[in-house]
Amino acid sequence: MSSLPQDMTAIVIPAPGGPEVLTPQKRPIPMPGAGEILIAVLAAGVNRPDVSQRQGKYPPPPDAPQDVPGLEIAGTVIACGEGATRYQPGDKVCALVPGGGYAQFCLAHESNALPVPAGLSMIEAAAIPETFFTVWTNVFQRGHLAAGETLLIHGGSSGIGTTAIMLGKAFGATVIVTAGSADKCAACVKLGADHAIDYKTSDFVAEVKRLTGGRGADVILDMVGGSYVQRNYEAAAVEGRIVQIAFMEGYKIANLDMRALSGKRLTHTGSTLRPRTPAQKAIIARELEAKVWPLLAGGACRPVIDQTFPLDQAAKAHARMESSAHIGKIVLTNGV
Repeated sequence: MSSLPQDMTAIVIPAPGGPEVLTPQKRPIPMPGAGEILIAVLAAGVNRPDVSQRQGKYPPPPDAPQDVPGLEIAGTVIACGEGATRYQPGDKVCALVPGGGYAQFCLAHESNALPVPAGLSMIEAAAIPETFFTVWTNVFQRGHLAAGETLLIHGGSSGIGTTAIMLGKAFGATVIVTAGSADKCAACVKLGADHAIDYKTSDFVAEVKRLTGGRGADVILDMVGGSYVQRNYEAAAVEGRIVQIAFMEGYKIANLDMRALSGKRLTHTGSTLRPRTPAQKAIIARELEAKVWPLLAGGACRPVIDQTFPLDQAAKAHARMESSAHIGKIVLTNGV
């Protein structure tokens, strides 16, 4: 620790606003507490919750950095706090963090960090934690997706979507996605989706019914909300599970007809990842390491990288995300 500089560059949200409010500032390097590790960040993933936080719509948990966004990082362990014994300085890790990832150094609880999978770059490793933790806990732990079932993914070309395609296929599901252009649909199919529906030109409910012989989807992963809630009920199979991870179209739904919920014996559940405790996230981490890390190391799935930006160009990275033109993950880099 004595050889470290006293401060670091962090990307700060001084006040809510557009991408241009993101500002590089000097901050003290944080010191690891009990169970924590300090990581020299080489790459950090950019996610929709970062955008919402910048807009003032998604406050961080009380124990997280309040004005430095960033939920996933990859880098080198620099120091270990009391009781943190799994990693040693010099180890290469990726980690899910509650905030603070847009910086040269970041703290992570050691149980929420995992070794960088063999064969992956730091940029690819930084694109793993937020999306893989989210997809695993929602599609598999809450949605109980099983081999032979049909998974419908809304926003198939997003970071969450591309991850869900790969994991759904890896575990034996038929995968249907919705996306907003022919190019995005083609990218999803190339990645492994069995079918891709352009929601701007087709009715996804009718298409899902057609593609499944009238049966519907067993599991639906949705971040849209709004009008999609009713349509998801219509597109779901009997005993279907709908997992809500966001409400980009809105969370207040007028005139919702819920008869299909009981008529089809549906389960509509949801979750957020960021407010969970390190111990709760550690359960997801252990399952990922056992069941998904071998797939990553073996090349069966690999994060899809849309574009990278240097750390001090975080504003451009957010503008790229808000354009919705990206396919896969946007990553900030620092020295890689």
